[in-house]
Amino acid sequence: MDTGLPASILTSLDPPLMVAMGAFVLALLSLILAARLRNKNQSQLNALRERSDTLWREMDDIRVSQFNRSDHSPSTSHSLLDQTRYQTEMEAYQKTWPAIWLLHERLGQFLRTVETGESANDLRLEARNAALDARNHLNQHRPFCHETVDELLTRLIDVEIKAHLAACQYLDLVKEVRHGASDHDRRVLHDKFHSLHEGEARELLNHLVTTIRHRAIRSG
Repeated sequence: MDTGLPASILTSLDPPLMVAMGAFVLALLSLILAARLRNKNQSQLNALRERSDTLWREMDDIRVSQFNRSDHSPSTSHSLLDQTRYQTEMEAYQKTWPAIWLLHERLGQFLRTVETGESANDLRLEARNAALDARNHLNQHRPFCHETVDELLTRLIDVEIKAHLAACQYLDLVKEVRHGASDHDRRVLHDKFHSLHEGEARELLNHLVTTIRHRAIRSG
C-alpha cells in the first residue's frame, strides 16, 4: 500500500488553504457549541419562567385568600376598632363643643353688660346655667375625649367660672359702694374677670379648636 499519497497531498497544500480549513473547522465547532449553549439557556429560561409563573399564582392565591377572609380577621378587626374609637371621639366633641361655645358666648354677654353698668341679672343666671351645662356635658363625654382635649376643656370651664365669680363679686361691690367699697377693689375685680375671659379663656378656646381639628384630621 502506498502511504505516500496523503503526505504528498498535505505537502502540496498551500499554507493559506490550510489556514482556511482550520478556520472552517473552528467555525463549525463554534456553531455546534453555540447551539448547545443556546439549547441549555433556553431550558434554563423555560424553567425560570415556570418558577415565576408558579410564584405569581401563589401570590394570587394569597390575595384571594386574604380578600375572602372573614371580617373577624385580626387586621380587619383592628381597623374596625380604630374607626369605632375615632367616631366615638368625634361624637363626644360634637356634643360637647356647642355647650362650651354657649358658655363662652353667654359669659361674654354678661361681662360686657357688667362693664356698661346695665342690669345683668338675667344674663348672670344664663351664664351660670351655661357653665353648669358645659360641666355636665364634659362629665358625660370625658371617657371618650383625648386626654389633651379633656385637660383643655376642664381648664377652660374652670377659667370661665372664675371669671363669672369675679364679675359677680364686682357687681356686689358696686351695690355696696355706699358702704365703703373702694374703687381699687372694683378695679382689681374688673381686671380679673376681663383678663380671665378675654385673655386666658380665649387662648384656651383657640388651643382647644386647634387640638380637636388636628385630632379629627390625623385620626381620620
